[in-house]
Amino acid sequence: MIEIQTVEQSDFTSLLALNEDAVPHVNSIDSAQMADFLQQAVAFFKVVEAGQLAGFVISLGGGADYLSPNYTWFDRELKNFLYIDRIMVDPTFRRQGVARLIYQELEDRARAHGITSLCCEVNLMPPNPESLALHLSLGFVQVGTQFTYGGEKEVVLLVKQLDTTNE
Repeated sequence: MIEIQTVEQSDFTSLLALNEDAVPHVNSIDSAQMADFLQQAVAFFKVVEAGQLAGFVISLGGGADYLSPNYTWFDRELKNFLYIDRIMVDPTFRRQGVARLIYQELEDRARAHGITSLCCEVNLMPPNPESLALHLSLGFVQVGTQFTYGGEKEVVLLVKQLDTTNE
């Protein structure tokens, strides 16, 4: 049975290990940065199946104290958004609907708080075609690109507008 659970500080070791396995598609972080996310995140939860960590997500709202160049771009350009900083799925749980479950939960939480859009970035350099394909299939659209880290990375900036008319 798949469950969505709240992240606790005791989860950091397993979350950091999963994060490190995904570098360079995400940036490396340490326990202090993870603790900062735990304090600021609008949605920071894990997905557990049969007691095993299947994945996790960290997302922030507007006005957070976060200096990521990608977050900063969205914070400057958008209002009323939920920024997905990172989403990880353990390789043994990929292609089993875990990422889609996480995105559905994010959409539900965003709508419950009156948030009208989800946003994120996906690496173009180094390429992450699986993530880009997933985001496009979920209804995200490209709103820009930018180079970061002195030109070492290029990302595509993506936004998904949420339908809030039925809420």
